[in-house]
Amino acid sequence: MSIRLSLNHVSKEFQLVLDIINDQIIPNKFANIDWMLFTDLIEHHRLFSFIYPKLREKEELVPENILRSLESMYQQNTIRMLHLSGEMSIISSLFTKKNIPLIVLKGPVLAQDLYGDISLRTSSDLDVLVPIKQLECAEEILSKRGYIKNDYIKTVLNDWRWRHHHVTYVHPQKKVKVELHWRLNPGPAKEPSFSELWNRKRVSTITKEPIYILGKEDLFFFLSTHGARHAWSRLRWLLDIRQLLERDLDWNFIYTLFMKNHYIPVGSQAIILSSSIFDTPLPNIDKLLLNKQGEKLAQLVVFYFERMVNLHTVPVPDEVSSYHSKYLFSSFSWQQKCLYLLSLLYPFPEDAETLPLPQKYHFLYFLLRPYLWARRRMFT
Repeated sequence: MSIRLSLNHVSKEFQLVLDIINDQIIPNKFANIDWMLFTDLIEHHRLFSFIYPKLREKEELVPENILRSLESMYQQNTIRMLHLSGEMSIISSLFTKKNIPLIVLKGPVLAQDLYGDISLRTSSDLDVLVPIKQLECAEEILSKRGYIKNDYIKTVLNDWRWRHHHVTYVHPQKKVKVELHWRLNPGPAKEPSFSELWNRKRVSTITKEPIYILGKEDLFFFLSTHGARHAWSRLRWLLDIRQLLERDLDWNFIYTLFMKNHYIPVGSQAIILSSSIFDTPLPNIDKLLLNKQGEKLAQLVVFYFERMVNLHTVPVPDEVSSYHSKYLFSSFSWQQKCLYLLSLLYPFPEDAETLPLPQKYHFLYFLLRPYLWARRRMFT
């Protein structure tokens, strides 16, 4: 099965980035390139660490100042990844001593696992997952280590447990950010429990001390759902999928995993995007691929490729914000759409801000929510 995306309106610089990743380095494609835009694209998509080694072998095709700039970014990232590796090892050891099971989701372990070299992938922070029942103990460990909580989640009636999925801690001296997860993704969508993920965990080879990472199939689930939520607006996430698709995966289990948690369209989207953009050979996985919604979702992502969208910088332009809201809803399966619509009936922290009530009366927000929502709409 072969599906081709319509990439007619992406820039020639973006297409050149894809050609380099795919080892299709044709000299005449390097002519009349806006090298500043090319560099901006590589930096935005967090691909300089992967692309620089390839261009270094063809340095006659690239202006010297551009190559030196990419070299500097590559070197800084390598130092950063080594620094993160050391801190990750210490944090993992601290959690082990307190008998808190810890799964490292991203960072240097992901680079080593997928690329075989921590210098070939960028990472700005450490993402770790713990059971929600031990979240408080995990936060205490990070605080004693010198980390300061950066996310203070507004919540009512404990909605943080399912509406959110992580809290951020920053170490001011070490300049390290840790995202402490209790879910893989924000709710109300279904996902595997921590105990399931723990039972299927693997051991990273990045350090002498054991550091636990997701099983290969669970990693594909996490990377696919994470990338889809961010509309694959950074190609690095999609390159991770390509690297993982080259592994020997249990596709029957993957299909069951996505089906059980209602993520079939998202799994289909990830495979179609990787196949179309990176010419990734497809295994025999028709059950996931034969999904019209996944094909439609893959084409919707081209909008982000054409614009170099940064969803992490606030405020997001109105055009992008509106498109992204519609995209996210269209990415849901029908079960997820039902859950999402039902979740809108659950009180939000804004309800408590609009009409503060004593905590013992917070249950009244279920009844008052339509009125409070209408009131906010009226005065905004």
